[in-house]
Amino acid sequence: MKYFRLFLKKLLRYLLKPLSFLPALVMMYVIFNFSAQNGDLSSQLSSTVTTDLVEFCGQILDKGWSAQQILHYAGILEHYVRKAAHVTEYFLLAVSVAFPLYVYRLRGWKLVLSAGLFCMGFACLDEWHQSFVPGRSPAFRDVLIDTSGSLAGIYVTRIVCWLGRKTIFRPLSMESNFPAGNSLGKYSRGYRKMESL
Repeated sequence: MKYFRLFLKKLLRYLLKPLSFLPALVMMYVIFNFSAQNGDLSSQLSSTVTTDLVEFCGQILDKGWSAQQILHYAGILEHYVRKAAHVTEYFLLAVSVAFPLYVYRLRGWKLVLSAGLFCMGFACLDEWHQSFVPGRSPAFRDVLIDTSGSLAGIYVTRIVCWLGRKTIFRPLSMESNFPAGNSLGKYSRGYRKMESL
């Protein structure tokens, strides 16, 4: 029974690990769809989101703004809301890319470089894609904004995964790193290396 459970655990890991890339594919699809919107539709969406956000903040702060004041503040903030959306999109993309790479034991600068280059490359392709969409134009500044969001997502993923391996998943990590019947001391140096970010 013990060996059956061990076999089942290894089988589930083998089958589920490739599925860890699925969120990254979903995020890429979402970003592609947003980029495929023409200029008018994209502007309308940004305006609606910003207006709703300003109206919500006005209600929370009990400002009693009129419709004209809400539109005025929304017009000022719309640009920043659009850029914040860029950062958020690529933050989530970076998390969804960096996590499965971490699962596949990519650590440290290799993780940052691999996930960072992937996200930056996708940001460049995204801007190039926008050059074919009516009313949209590519901007190198947006690539830099997207990349900054990606780097934030990568480092947050590293920290969260490291904390998880130190706390919740520590027994599982030790079990997977040391063969049965061997002492901890023999593998302590290798284990310490694997524990690093």
